[in-house]
Order: sequence, then C-alpha cells, then structure tokens
Amino acid sequence: MRSGELQIKAFDWKIVRRLAGYLKPYKALALVAVIALLAATVAELAGPVVLQRAIDRHIMGYYLRYSPQKDSGAEGAGLKARLDDPAVVAGNDGRVYLPQDIASSLSGEEKRRLRDAGALEEGGWYLVLPEDYSSEEWGRVLGLLDPDRNGIQREGGGFALTREVLNSFDAGERRLLRRADRLGIAGNAWFYLGLLGGNLVFTFLQIYIMAALGQNVMRDLRLSLLGHLLRQSLAYLQRTPVGSLVSRLTSDVDTINELFATVAISFIKNFSLMIGVVVTLYLMNPRLATITVFTLPPVIIATLYFRVKAREAYRLVRSGVAKVNAYLSEHLSGMEVVQMFGREKAVGEAFNQRNDELYDASMKELFVFAPFRASIDFLTTISTGVILYYGAGMFVELSVSLGVLIAFISLIRMFYQPVMDLSEKFTIMQSAMAGGERIFGILDTRQEIPDMGTRQMHNTGDVRGELQFQGVDFAYVPDEPVLKNLSFSVNPGETVAVVGYTGAGKTTIANLLTRFWDIQKGRILLDGMDIRDLSLAALRSLIQPVQQDVFLFSGTIEENITLGAPIPREEVIEAARMVNAHSFIEKLPQGYDTMLQERGSNISTGQKQLISFARVIAQNPRVLILDEATSNVDTETERLIQSALKVLLEGRTSLVIAHRLSTIKNADRILVLSHGHLVEQGKHEELIALKGLYYNLYRLQYSGAAAVREA
Repeated sequence: MRSGELQIKAFDWKIVRRLAGYLKPYKALALVAVIALLAATVAELAGPVVLQRAIDRHIMGYYLRYSPQKDSGAEGAGLKARLDDPAVVAGNDGRVYLPQDIASSLSGEEKRRLRDAGALEEGGWYLVLPEDYSSEEWGRVLGLLDPDRNGIQREGGGFALTREVLNSFDAGERRLLRRADRLGIAGNAWFYLGLLGGNLVFTFLQIYIMAALGQNVMRDLRLSLLGHLLRQSLAYLQRTPVGSLVSRLTSDVDTINELFATVAISFIKNFSLMIGVVVTLYLMNPRLATITVFTLPPVIIATLYFRVKAREAYRLVRSGVAKVNAYLSEHLSGMEVVQMFGREKAVGEAFNQRNDELYDASMKELFVFAPFRASIDFLTTISTGVILYYGAGMFVELSVSLGVLIAFISLIRMFYQPVMDLSEKFTIMQSAMAGGERIFGILDTRQEIPDMGTRQMHNTGDVRGELQFQGVDFAYVPDEPVLKNLSFSVNPGETVAVVGYTGAGKTTIANLLTRFWDIQKGRILLDGMDIRDLSLAALRSLIQPVQQDVFLFSGTIEENITLGAPIPREEVIEAARMVNAHSFIEKLPQGYDTMLQERGSNISTGQKQLISFARVIAQNPRVLILDEATSNVDTETERLIQSALKVLLEGRTSLVIAHRLSTIKNADRILVLSHGHLVEQGKHEELIALKGLYYNLYRLQYSGAAAVREA
C-alpha cells in the first residue's frame, strides 16, 4: 500500500457495534424488521416446497402400497415414524398408501429389502375416495369403476387403481377420476399465490422499516456530529478543512444509511436464505442434499478470493477518486491564477494523468467483478448439472421423486442468488466501514473548551463589566508564546483601545475573553470572577465581539440579527436604528424579510457591517469587543457607525482593537502591545508625548498617508 492511502477494512466489528448503539432507540422497529425479513425468507423457501408437493402428490399423484405388518426389520422404523403424515392414506387389511415423496425418501437398499419382504409393492396406485366428490359425481365414478376388473381394488369406501387402468380411460373420465388431484393443484396454486403475497408484504415492511431506521440513524449521527463539532475549540476547527467536515456530515453519513437500508438487510436475508436452503434440502432428501452440498466449496473459495481482490481494487478506485476530486477542487477554485499564468495545458496534462490512473483502477475493479459473476454462473450450472445427473439416477430407482428433483434445482439457484447479491453489496459495505471509521474518528476527537462553569449570569443588572488580565500567558503553538505575563484592567463602562504591530496579540485578547481559546497561565476576571467559573453560554452572552470579517448566513435580515434568539421584531428594528441600518433595510424589497445570499453577497460590505452591529446590539451584551469593526466600511458609513457607537458604548465596557489609529483617538485609554507584552498605556495625547511605540505607529501611519496624498 502506498504511503498516505487509506487502508479500508472489509468488516470492522468495532464500528458495527458503535453503529448498533444508534439503533437502541429504535430496537422495537429493528425487531419488527427482522421478523418481517424472516417471514419473507420462510415464504420464499416455502415456494419450492409447495411446488414439490403439487408435483408429487397431485400432478404425478400416485401412491406406493406399504404393508407395515410385513416389515419386521429394524430398518423400517424410519418409515414407520412417517406413517402419521396426513398425506398417508389407510387401506384395507392394515395396508397404507404412501405418497411418492415419502416413499422416495427411502434409500434404494431399503426399498429392495422391503420389496423382498413383500412390505412394499411395485408399481403405483391412484386413489379415488368418496370424500373428494359430491354424491352425483360419486355416482358417475361408481358407474365407471368395476371392482372385479384387474387393477382396480376396493379400499374402504373408495378404490385404488393402477396407472395402466387409469390411463385406459378417456380424457374426460380421467378428469373425473383425478378430481382430488385437480382440487389439490388448485389449492396449492392459491397457497403459492398467498406465499407470493405474503413475501411481497413482508419484503415491503422490512425494506420500508430498514430505510426508516437508516434515516433515523443518519439523522442522529448528523446531530451528534454537529453537536460535537459545535463544542470543539477553534484550534481544532481551524486546522481541519471545512470540506472534510462537510464530507463527514453528508457523504459519509449517507454511506451509513446505505449500510442499514441496503447492506445490513441484504446480509441478514441472504445468509438466512442460504442456511434455509441447505436445511430445506436435507429435510427433503438427505442423500441428494449431501451430494449437492459437496458442490458448494468452490463457491466459498471463489468468494473468499474475490473478497481479497475486491478490497484491493476498491482501495485503488477510492484513492483515484480522491486524487481526481482534490485536483479538480483546487484548480477550479484557482482557475483565475491558472489562466493568468497560461497554465491551462499543463493543468490539463496533470489532470489527464490522474484521470488515467482512475481509469486503470476502475478497469482493475471491473476485471475482478466480471470473472466473479461469470464464475458464480458457471458454478450454478455445475451444481445444477450434478443434481440432474445424480438425481436422475435416483429418480429411476425411485429414491427421489420428480417434485423433489425439481425443487432441488429451484433451491440451488436460490442459494447462488444471495452469493451474487453479497458480492455486489461488498463495495457498499467497504464504503460504509470507511465512512464509519472517519465519522467515529471525529467523534473520538475531543478538543473542547472545558465548560465546567456553573454560574449563569445572562445580562443581569449586577454585572458591572470590569475586566482584568492577571499574568496571562498564551501560545497557539507550544513554545511560540503570543502573550507573555500580560496584565491590565478595564474599568466598568470604560472604552479601552488595544493597538500594536501585526502579531502583537491584539485579536488574541478578544479570543481569550470569549474563551474561543483557553489561557495556559494566569487568570482573566469579569467583575472579580474567573471567566472559567461562568458557563460558556453565560460568558458569551455577556461578552460579544464584532469582528472585522463579517459572516452572514443565508436567510432573512431579521434571522441574521436574531440568530435564532426569541427577540421581538420591535427590538430588532430598534437595534438597527441605533446603528443607522434601519434606513437601508427599509428600502430593500422585503425589508427585514429580505433573503440574504451566502455570506450576504447581495448587499454591500458596509451594509453587512451595519447588520453585524445590529446583531450584537440586539443581543444586548454587557461587554463589547470591536475587532477592527469599521475597517471595511466607507467614510460615510463609518461616520454613521461612529455616531451610533457614542450612544451604544455609553455605560458599557468596550475593548476596541484597531489598526487605524484615527478611530481610537477618543478612547478612555489606549493599551500598546509589542511581542505579547504591554509596553505603554494612556490617552492618545499622553502616548504621543511619550514618543514611544505608539508615537512611531502613529507617525508611520500618517506619514504613509501623506506620502500617498502627495503621490
């Protein structure tokens, strides 16, 4: 196996057990599905048995006469045990008449012994009994049959006729004499139709229920996956590709649905059908069943060989598909760069190479499946030939009946059909195993922010909004610290700006305050209480950021402001008014019910920023974090926001993270960071007078702006 390729297990009990755990809430439904499946299997197996009974007892229709009193050997015990069968008819002088299928269950040697003893008579007899006729019809029968005629014997109130005598009558008379057989064939036909109907109903039930189970499990898996991902830290979510997570929640979960709806039910039914076929064969005729079973080992060997080859072929195909998908996704996304540098031909050639590899892998898979299907057809024919060869000899010596022989051929074909079906479901099972492994790989990854806090303080009046950083150390990557022994405080209602060069740790402070990341050392306090003592829900309702990169969801403007919270329309409108967003929202075709496209692509950048402001205000947090929240808006929009912020920030604690120093001149205090340390703090004028890092930042920014104007 090449390095980096996924090794797919053909069957993994650990994954199956974990998936079975999702079936527990639906175990009653699963039990009904299994019962329906077994009932459908029994109905399917009963079909050849009904066919055999119809042929042996009604189409062939003759009996062998047996005299138990003449059978003194111990070997007759097996036959005597079958005399209680309802199909056995009692005759005169202790004789009984055996249907052909019961008589043919005897071995040739035992039949010879019984014939030598005079217990089993040669030739076949047809029984004409009064209970099978109306009085008028029976009168006609009596007019046809002469009890003194050779080959006709009275048996109780009826008659026993040899085949030669029966065949001497014309067609109409034979039809009358074989009325019982005609009724028996009709009864078997109706019973067979009932079996087909039952099979249809039970098959529908098990397919429907298993499909419903698959959908329920798929729904629960998606909920578990999403709930699990929602609890993971940003460290995990940022280093895991979004496409990979979406694939786990969609395509991999879909393979689990296929496992339940298609593979699981097929495996159970096919194995039960195969076992049922073998059992039925032995119940019909143990000797012919043993001969038949000896033809099956090649099937087992071929299936095991196919399983190994198919696994390798499937792995190569999946690897090829992954390479093609990855290449297409990357280069279609970067098509602008491809065309800009004239790399169309090179990209096409590289894709052609990967496409050829996928083609070769698919052909290898085809070369595995095609011979297997052909070999199963060949082995089916061989088994049928063996049954016909030995069965014909046994039929000649009356060791097997015609009905049993035909039923054997039907059953052996029924045995091979599941083998073919299992081979076709094998790739689906492998895909489900791979999907389950990836799904549980995510569920087993635990990189959550610990939510051990018990304090619930949702915008209560006793939250003043005092913030303190006490000796905080933090690093995204071990041994690469971002904040080093950082300490500062923000008084309730104070507006504090945080500035510094890129990488100084400004945005990190915002992430730590809302516990998107956890500090490694020190404490962060809100009103003197460690923020880790608050539940995450309470903390994030009290402290909310407005980020530079605004994310809007597909949905209405109102839904993007409330984010599912039960906020009345009046409060939504008021929040929009405070940030001067109401005027542009009202001008939209549906106002607050206007549908936004993905990431709000149908409104301007400034309008998206205003909506994000309204979103935060509607949630009414006690502490605001503005992370360069006005950097992407035009001058007019920024003026509107700045005027709204003066009202908004009144009485609230706010932390303003900005690169444009002009936006934070009026802050109550400015914190200057450098390499994770707090190096300066004070008002704008005080820091300018110090002529330190802030002075240099301010001078560089404005000298650059002047140079641009001069140019």
